[in-house]
Amino acid sequence: MKKTVTIVTIIFLLGLCFNAPVVAQDTSPKDPYSGDLLSRSTLTGDWGGFRNEWAAKGVTIDMNITQIGQGVVNGGKSGAWQYGGRGDLVINLDSQKLGLWPGGFFNLELEGNWALSVNQNTGALMPVNTSQTLPLPPGDIFGVPAWNFAQFLSPYFGLTLGKFATVTNTSGDMNEFAHGKGATQFMNMALNFNPLLAFTVPYSTLGAGMVVLPTKDPKEAIISLLVVSTNGKATTSGFEDLNGNAITVAGEGRVRTDFFGLTGHQLFGTTFSNKKFTSIDQRLDQDVIENGVVRAEKGSWNIYYNFDQYLYEPKKGVDRGVGIFGRLGVSDGNPNFMKFFGSFGVGGKGMFESRPHDQFGWGFYYINIDNPRLSIDIPRLPGLSRNVEFLRNEYGFEWYYNFAITPWAMLTPDLQVIRGAQKNKFTVTQGPLGVLPRIDRKSISTSTVLGLRLQLLF
Repeated sequence: MKKTVTIVTIIFLLGLCFNAPVVAQDTSPKDPYSGDLLSRSTLTGDWGGFRNEWAAKGVTIDMNITQIGQGVVNGGKSGAWQYGGRGDLVINLDSQKLGLWPGGFFNLELEGNWALSVNQNTGALMPVNTSQTLPLPPGDIFGVPAWNFAQFLSPYFGLTLGKFATVTNTSGDMNEFAHGKGATQFMNMALNFNPLLAFTVPYSTLGAGMVVLPTKDPKEAIISLLVVSTNGKATTSGFEDLNGNAITVAGEGRVRTDFFGLTGHQLFGTTFSNKKFTSIDQRLDQDVIENGVVRAEKGSWNIYYNFDQYLYEPKKGVDRGVGIFGRLGVSDGNPNFMKFFGSFGVGGKGMFESRPHDQFGWGFYYINIDNPRLSIDIPRLPGLSRNVEFLRNEYGFEWYYNFAITPWAMLTPDLQVIRGAQKNKFTVTQGPLGVLPRIDRKSISTSTVLGLRLQLLF
């Protein structure tokens, strides 16, 4: 443990002391927060010029609130409608623009959610409301998912250290048409990033790593390598979770392509954790019941890929048009019971000249489950067979259209149809003292979920 801390400290000090000049392309607008109420990028505007002034000096403060109402209108486990929301505050500092030293970047994020979601009502592994799972489910949770520092030692290479909001931030498993925290594009978690990663990489965790920019421009190509704690939460500091036997190594590379003369991206990545996980194969006997001993598996890995490709692009490099996307991933299958994952779909951004901020998407995902099995070697429990399989393969569809009422107010109707991994809903009926409880099961049918999302940028 002391050796690991020493190495990380040395890397951090090198990043602070090596002040090699870093050349970065500044393509941000001169006054990003200016304009009248209906045309500016945020509801609160430029704060009397203060906000634009600080943005020019490398300090940006961005806030948003996402509110979602959803209901399971058919199938699933429950037809209840729920309302919830999430607030997000992000502060970024650029040391060079602040007049301090070149190549330093600091990121801080605070977020919280409130009320409820229908995630537990669908019978699916994948939350139909990603936003309401962050920083942690259920509602009324506040956390600090990110506070990290990056120091570029040259235009091609940088080091980073701190706490990271991993796969849902602006870089992890990035995709033009299907990425994020469920606030602007798809709402289903399976269409925002590859869910295989969630088994080995926590949403918020401490770590250190490096970033390589082969062409100096992160939009053209970027390679990252992170070593993070496999245990981590946005609601804790994370230092108490540092453990050499619970470490994840994550590597990823993304490159821009120009197939057919149109913008696209290809991404490859992998993660490996040395943590000891619970095996998906368990034999339930009297010893397990009395002593709580379960079978474990050491280590877990996955390999993943995604792409996006514009098929229509009114002007190259303006991040507008219509295209396709896809994701693939494979894991060890035990302890990670999600053996294979695939998704694909169609997305669009600013498709119409008169509606430059609108977005839309249609997506499909499929998860191949290496089914957890429970072998029972005690007297038969009423309602359960001797060998129980709890899950099945899961797949789902989602359609959304993001109407930009103004650049800072976006209203999104959403429809999802999910055949969840949970096959049955179990109900336990207590019997008289000394008699085993009765366990009844009811099959869970395909669920249809309607939703309406409103995001406000402040």
